[in-house]
Amino acid sequence: MLEFGIYRDGDNNLDQSQSAVIRQARIASAENTAIQFTVEDTSSGTFGGAATRRTTIQDGIETPDGAPSSLDDMASPKTLANFVARTLDNAERSGAKQTWIELVDHGAGDGGGLEADSFHQIMPMPQIARAIATGIKIHATAHPEDANRTVDGVVANQCLMASLGFADALSHAGVKWLAASPETMVSPGVPSSVADAIAKKADDPRAMGAAIVRDVMQQNYGTGAFAWKPAAAFDVLDLDPRKRADVERSVKTFNDTVASRSADATTVESLRDDARSVRGMVRFSDATPDMPWHADRPALALYSKIASDARLDAPLREAAADAGASVRALVVAHGESDSFEPFGGSDYRDAIGPTVHFPVTKRSVDPWAPRVTETHNAFFAETDAAAAERVLA
Repeated sequence: MLEFGIYRDGDNNLDQSQSAVIRQARIASAENTAIQFTVEDTSSGTFGGAATRRTTIQDGIETPDGAPSSLDDMASPKTLANFVARTLDNAERSGAKQTWIELVDHGAGDGGGLEADSFHQIMPMPQIARAIATGIKIHATAHPEDANRTVDGVVANQCLMASLGFADALSHAGVKWLAASPETMVSPGVPSSVADAIAKKADDPRAMGAAIVRDVMQQNYGTGAFAWKPAAAFDVLDLDPRKRADVERSVKTFNDTVASRSADATTVESLRDDARSVRGMVRFSDATPDMPWHADRPALALYSKIASDARLDAPLREAAADAGASVRALVVAHGESDSFEPFGGSDYRDAIGPTVHFPVTKRSVDPWAPRVTETHNAFFAETDAAAAERVLA
């Protein structure tokens, strides 16, 4: 049995399009009776009035968990934590072998996501991870007999959330898997059929990851000339604490090595040149120059480029290679498009695995701070990213 929680924040312009995930969940549960969905579905009024509906879906039938409430603040960590606890409560009752949650809304990478227009806020990324950890604790306190149950995986049906920062934060919260895109996605995004892939492949992580990625990358919305796919790239990442600690260590070593070359103008310019050659995210024509995600570069491509640059000294190249190897160990499965039509045929063949925030100009360090900031998180601090940033940007 799989308990799959859907936290759908429709309090914004994605309300109508992302409502498709609820319809998909009904279909998925009818086709696979080993899946139960726990749903928190907030609509800003697209479907006849602003409200939050809590339901469960099983065997294709959606059952209310009480009457709808007034509009909840889906950007509140308390709301998310209570949803996580309710999902885990349902998982205990259903005897679920695994529990996953899906976050459905806007995403801003290491800046966060879950935009609630009525409350004029989004949830910063560290708070998302802490809310998940809090929900796990709420369930364990209320149900000590089931205190070992946790959130096994997170599906980010949000833009830009396959990042080293988010992966690190979720790992610290006890989450084992992250399924997410390093780039913006086209709503409604991740299909709820991924729950079927998880339920059927739970004992084989690589097969599970491959099935999740396949469901996302092969999904079609619309018809004919108006058809589109939801993602230019998508990954499933292994958040094992030992792998996460290795990433923290190796990326910190790399950043410290970069910082130690601050007086070497030739090396610094070569590093900037290498980073510029690895295109950042938000690769579509309507993107504005000030968007912070242009500095979110595919980590594997970035570290590989630096590791192979003969202009750089051996210790620096070795540090980049070590960082790349540790990041590669996280990647269970991935898919990418060499010509993503919704973004004008943009090429994503280098977008394998998570991104890392790596700016090379001052204006790309954190241009939308403090409302959306990619640097106020534990991974940025743990890996001495600011030290390398001061040298390169």
